[in-house]
This record gives sequence, structure tokens and C-alpha cells, in this order.
Amino acid sequence: MNYETLASKIVELVGGADNVSGLTHCATRLRFNLTDESLADTDVLKATPGILGVAKGGGQYQVIIGSDVEKVYRLVLPLLHIGVGEVKSSTEKKGLGSRFIDTISSIFTPVLPAITASGMLKAVLALLAAFHWIDTTSQIYQIVNLMADAAFYFLPLLLAISAAKKFQANTYLAVMIGGILLHPTFIQMVVAAKESGKSIQFGFLPIYPASYASSVVPIILTIWLMSYIEAFAKKITPKMLSFFVVPLITVFVTGLVALVVAGPIGFHIGNGLASVVLFLDAHVGWLVPMVLGTVLPLLVMTGTHYGIVPLGPANIMNLGYDTIIGPSNMPSNIAQGGAALAVALKTKNNDIKQLGFSSGFTAVCGITEPALYGINLRFKTPLYAAMMGGGLGGLFLGLMGVRRYAPGSPGLLTLPVYIGKDGLTNLAYAVVGCVIAFVTAFIVSYLLFKEEKVVETELEVSQDALTEEKLQKIYAPVTGELIPLTNVSDDTFAQEILGKGIAILPQSSEFVSPIAGKITIVYETMHAIGLVSDSGAEILIHIGIDTVKLNGKYFTSHIKKGDQVAVGTPLMTVDLAGIKSEGFSTETPIIITNSNDFEEMLPTDEKNVAVGQPILKLIK
Repeated sequence: MNYETLASKIVELVGGADNVSGLTHCATRLRFNLTDESLADTDVLKATPGILGVAKGGGQYQVIIGSDVEKVYRLVLPLLHIGVGEVKSSTEKKGLGSRFIDTISSIFTPVLPAITASGMLKAVLALLAAFHWIDTTSQIYQIVNLMADAAFYFLPLLLAISAAKKFQANTYLAVMIGGILLHPTFIQMVVAAKESGKSIQFGFLPIYPASYASSVVPIILTIWLMSYIEAFAKKITPKMLSFFVVPLITVFVTGLVALVVAGPIGFHIGNGLASVVLFLDAHVGWLVPMVLGTVLPLLVMTGTHYGIVPLGPANIMNLGYDTIIGPSNMPSNIAQGGAALAVALKTKNNDIKQLGFSSGFTAVCGITEPALYGINLRFKTPLYAAMMGGGLGGLFLGLMGVRRYAPGSPGLLTLPVYIGKDGLTNLAYAVVGCVIAFVTAFIVSYLLFKEEKVVETELEVSQDALTEEKLQKIYAPVTGELIPLTNVSDDTFAQEILGKGIAILPQSSEFVSPIAGKITIVYETMHAIGLVSDSGAEILIHIGIDTVKLNGKYFTSHIKKGDQVAVGTPLMTVDLAGIKSEGFSTETPIIITNSNDFEEMLPTDEKNVAVGQPILKLIK
């Protein structure tokens, strides 16, 4: 796949670089903050090869890529007018819930690799210790353990960085504030105060004796306040003194606010959340894992699961274990993998079989988007099966009180994080819960999945027997010479990145509609037109190669977005000679951007065609 082309296409379809106010990525998604979401062309994005789907939720516009998301992210970022993790102000109004989820997601997503690394190290150590392959008193164990603990202990510093970027505050001052909360001298003062019963005072201001190592809420709340303090300091400080005075005011005032107000408030909020978890664990420990295990695929579809994911690491840091997020997420992921693998085993379609096996394996390892968007959501019944399996698996883990002792991507690879101090009993229950989730989802998905009847090729089925719904004809939009798409001089089209189709070397200046349907897009430069037929075929007519650089010169449009068209309706008048005089090719690809929705695409045998003559037959 040409990732550079895909990256450029994504930026164009989300409304251009100027429409992007922020960008982060998680394990499978590009997570855009858009100034105006209405400028994004969601339908075309969904149909673009290399994109699994598009989701809107939590104040973010999410483009699902899959496991290659980081490669695409690195190519998208230079095309934008922002820095890494930078967020510009947006004019779009969002609800309080959307803003909250967007904030939590933006702050925690960049930190997840460190938390995952910590969890995997803990998992390896737990496995080695459980089988007595390593002595827990050895220096090797202690060194690896401190490596794993580093991400937790210094979590306030990691969160300070991502929070500063989200709240548009100075990153280095934010880290300094985090350092104040974790400074050894302050920790010693807290210990001494607790032992002596005496308070810590800054003049007449009392400082609550709390430990902020591994905490989450205090630093986020503090950096949010810091963003306002820093902005106020910049406003009141003369420009010639701002380099010295702004950092001074920001650190001193924010540091005091953190120690006296924000830190204690955040500390008690964290303790309150821990108390809720303990209450649920003691009285209805089965309820939350069952409910979340059932609905998590729906939350993942919208990206709102990132609003609850941070609760898992927070529980581990406050209580030493998690009985809610991990025991809910793991059976849900395993179930999605089981549902997708059942489809792969039952289907006779080689493309679906290959996707089902690959995405199913990825899901049981902890990354579900390829299975969710590629198989389960697409065919519906596997999604229902996954929800049933996730719910039953979560119910079992809840009833058994299964605990997760370290975070990590919830899947088979991180099962060792369920090894507890009581031996392998907790792990055994976790494995049984995964088996319940997988087997339930697999069986239900296998029984419910029904392959759509495949329409055979012309050798086996008469075209006369095909209904209009099954057979879609695409007519020539211009008179000219037909060219196989693979022979087009642009790799984007030749490699069928945007979809399958055919190309024409036009001999006429008049371009007409090749289908009956609606205009979905007319690019500002008029070099390309998107249409959707009444039968659901999505078509892109790209007039010339690289003709976007002409900025509309030599093109005269006769239609606009939303227009209804019939076969032969005039679309565009093009000065072919003018295009050639500028050194551009007039090769015109006609792409079926949702070609995966069709079992067969049969091109005509003709080498030269006239307007209105069939050039492609699409069979569902």
C-alpha cells in the first residue's frame, strides 16, 4: 500500500490541513480534532482502500486504519499546520460530555505505550515468578520490576506532558510542576507530617500531606489550572520581561495551587473513585464486567471507550488491582476474535476468509478494530455473537472476582497480568472466562452467519437472469480509448488503492454521467467528480493525471453536489488540448470506490467506446 498517497488523501477528505486543529493516534485510529466536521467527506473516506472505517465520538473525528496507523500518522502530521500533539482552538461547539471524553482521550492516548510497556514487563515477571524461573529476591527481578514501576510512579510527569499539549500550556513548565509533586523532599515532609501528626504549612496556607506518586487526577486538574495561570501571566507581563517573569509567575502560583488546592482535591477524587470500585466489587462484582463486556464493541465503534479505559490503570495504582476495566475488556476482545474467526471458517469467499483469520487473531491479542469493522459490524450477526460472548465471559470473571494486577492491551498476550499472590487460581479463572467468551461467540457467530448468495460469473449464470438489483452497468462518461486501470501512469490508480475500475483516454471534451444517481462531490478544482448510483455503486471520475495542479483551469462544471443525474446528464466540459499543453496526461480513471461490495466487475471487450456505451458490469 502507498502510505504517502493514503495520508494525503486522508488530509484532503477531512477538510484539508486548515480544518485540522489537533491530531493524535491510538493503536488503530487517527484521532482528529476538526474545526468543522461538516467539511469532512465521511462517505468517501469510508470507501477509501486502507481505511477500515470512520467514527465520530468524544469530540473527535476518528479514522480507523488498523495496525499500520503509526506509519500513516507519521506521514499525515507533516501535511498539517500543527506540531506533534499540538491542538489549535476550534470554532465548533461541543457538548460537555464530548469535551470531557475528548480531553481524557487526548491526555491518556499518548501515555498508553508507556503503560502497556509497564504491563507487559509485569506480565513477564509474573509468569517467570509463578513457575519459579526467577527468584523474586534477586537483583535481576528487582531491576526489571523497577523498570515496570517507573511508568506508574512517574505517571504524573507523563500526564503533565500530554495535558500541557491538550490545554495549550508550556510542556516543560508542566513537567516541572509534576516534579514538585514528586520531589523527594516533599515526600519526606509528607512522611514526617503523618508520623508526627503535625501539618505542613506555607505561611498561613495548609498543605495536605498526600502522596502523588502514581496519581492521575491531581496532575490533570493542576495543569488545566496552570493553562489559565500562564495565560494570565502573559497578559499582565510586559513583553520585554515575559521570558523571565511568565515562567516565574506560572511555576510559583501553580505550584502553590497544586500543593494547597488542586492536588488535595484530585487526591480525594481518586480515593472516591477507588471507594466506588470497592463498593461495586463487594456487592455486585459481576454486574459491571458483564455489562461492559456486552457493550464495549458499541463503545469502541464511537471511540468513547477511551473515556473509561483510564479507570483501569487508576484502579491498579490506587488499589493494587482492577476488577472492572480489564475483566470487562478482555472477554470482549476475545469474543470479537472468536466471532470473526467463525466467519473466516464458514465463508467461501477467499477475501473474507483471509480478513477473518487475520483480524480474528489480532482481536484475541487485544486489537479489535480490524475484526469489528472488517467482519463483525459488516455482517451484523458476528457483532451480536461477540456481544453475547463478551457479556457471558465478563459475567463469569465478575462472579469469580477476577483481578488484573497490571495494565496492558486486553488479550491473550497479557494473560500473565492476572497472576496474583495467591498463585495461579486467579489466572485460571481468567483463562476460563476467555474460553467462555471465545466459544460462545464462535458458536453463535458460526450458526447465525449466512453467506450472501454469490452470483457466479457469466460462464455459469446468464446475465438475463440477474435482477437489476444484482447487476449494475456503468456507461462511458466520454468517448475515447479504453485503458486497463493497471496501465494508468499514476500508481495511486494503477495499484487500485482507491478501488477497482477502468480508464479512458478521452477524445471528446464533453463528460456525462455514467449512471443514474446523485452527485456526492465536485472538487473545487473540478478535476474529479464523485457519484453514487441508485443501486449503490460509488464512482469517482478523475479527469487527467495530477490535473488538480491546474486549479480548475480548462474545466467548466455543469453540476453541483447533491444534483440528481441520469445516464448522459452533462457533467463537465474540458479543454483537453489545454491540459495537454500544460504537460498533463488526460487519462481518465473511472473508479468504483466501493468495489469490495461487488462479487464481480466485468469490463467490456471493446477497445474504443462512445458516450453511453457500457464499459463495466458490476455484479453483487
